[in-house]
Amino acid sequence: MSDRTGAAADAAIDAAAEAATTAGNWSRAGRHAGLAGAALGVVAAGAAAGVAIERLTVGRGVRRKARLALDAAGPYGTLRGTPGTAVAEDGTELHYETDEPGDGKGGQGGKGGARRKRLLGLLGRRSEAPTVVFSHGYCLNQDSWHFQRAALRGAVRSVHWDQRSHGRSERGRAQRDGTEPVTIDLLGRDLKAVLDAAVPEGPIVLVGHSMGGMTVMALADQYPEYVAERVVGVALIGTSAGRLSEVAFGLPSLGVKAFHRFAPGVLKALGAQSELVEKGRRATADLFAGLVKRYSFGTPKEVDPGVARFAERMIEATPIDVVAEFFPAFAVHDKTEALAAFDPVPALVLAGDRDLITPSDHSGDIAGLLPGAESVCEPGAGHLVMLERPEVVTGHLETLIGRAAATAAAARSARA
Repeated sequence: MSDRTGAAADAAIDAAAEAATTAGNWSRAGRHAGLAGAALGVVAAGAAAGVAIERLTVGRGVRRKARLALDAAGPYGTLRGTPGTAVAEDGTELHYETDEPGDGKGGQGGKGGARRKRLLGLLGRRSEAPTVVFSHGYCLNQDSWHFQRAALRGAVRSVHWDQRSHGRSERGRAQRDGTEPVTIDLLGRDLKAVLDAAVPEGPIVLVGHSMGGMTVMALADQYPEYVAERVVGVALIGTSAGRLSEVAFGLPSLGVKAFHRFAPGVLKALGAQSELVEKGRRATADLFAGLVKRYSFGTPKEVDPGVARFAERMIEATPIDVVAEFFPAFAVHDKTEALAAFDPVPALVLAGDRDLITPSDHSGDIAGLLPGAESVCEPGAGHLVMLERPEVVTGHLETLIGRAAATAAAARSARA
């Protein structure tokens, strides 16, 4: 690393520590915030190094214009379906969209047409075709499944929804009123509300990425009879059944301990000053983009700049107070026992081997508890594997949907 690059990384650490210390004073946690800031700064340092190298060759104005051009021209996240609203137990309105089979939106030529033909062959009789329900991850929204949605359109019925306080869904009313914190169990009940509204009958394939996978596990934990009756397939992508408080995020051991101990308090303090923090986040757009690349993709230099910017836009659209509300839920998440509900059905467990958020060994643990699952560890891929390696993820999902359709057909025959 050059002296200039190293100085930029050091400055990033200092800035993060200073910001965290200020946040700590707001929340009466000043004595701890410096340590948390240092941990957060170490997280930022690697991204800052990459940003510094970029700054040596590309001017700030040019980078800003490039982001605006990508925002204007990027096709990612533009797919829309028939909108619907499910109502959660606290009254929160959850936005979902449905794509119906045979609606003419699927690819008709080239690779898209061949894929659609293959999938229709795998599905067999249309009456047994399941509805595929996609649950997105933390700080993302339903558009994170853009490539998979595009591939499946016209061939299968699919439902995409925004988790509470994300995307087009309403801010969680219980969190806004301070009557209930966010828990993974609450998200599982939200998913049940969406299923009741959007898929009142017929077989279902559940697909979840990261927090969305945890939401799927929470559904199974609280509604095992429903899962046994309706779910014919499950895909758990880049997710974890527990032990998230042990994740290192690429930090040295001391930084890991400081991060996990103090980050929830620091985030809560930052959330209390959301307007100021959002201004700061916009002012440090380059560093933020570097962080997104580092923690989203295993090979960021190989990712289409439009895709990288798309991921950045989804994450930056999540308000800091929402980030703070959800973060504590992950430390206590443990749905290991709930996985047994998925043992009888076709399953896919997929992760990137460079995932720093939900490391691939967590997916390995899940696969160990679902011995019949197809287990895939994608070399060189990071946390947003469905954006980084869309063809790989989509191909495995198509195979899973075909297996699930066969399971549904067999169950129907057994009942006849």
